Amino acid sequence: MSGKHDNKLEKILLYDIYAPLLSDKQRDTLDLYLNEDLSLGEIAESTDVTRQAVLNCIRKGERRLGELEEAMGLARRFNEITKLLDKLTEAHPDSETAAIAAEIKELL
Repeated sequence: MSGKHDNKLEKILLYDIYAPLLSDKQRDTLDLYLNEDLSLGEIAESTDVTRQAVLNCIRKGERRLGELEEAMGLARRFNEITKLLDKLTEAHPDSETAAIAAEIKELL
């Protein structure tokens, strides 16, 4: 994976966790940008605002997601738990432990 791809996945994870804490405008714009993969121009056209307004909203929303993660650390904890579950599954691939680890990952 490239760094750019990793960064987008990180933003999507932060969005998935913290979207309810964003303003409606930030949530809707980031959803179109991150999840629907629309360009700034496409978002601007569909929301009847300028590309610059879309970019500003995305930047503010991403900054807010970063602030929320800094304060709560939920994405970091999610990643740490996922890595530990992967290690557990690798150590005991054919055991009941691996099956339980898989169930936990699905719940996350």
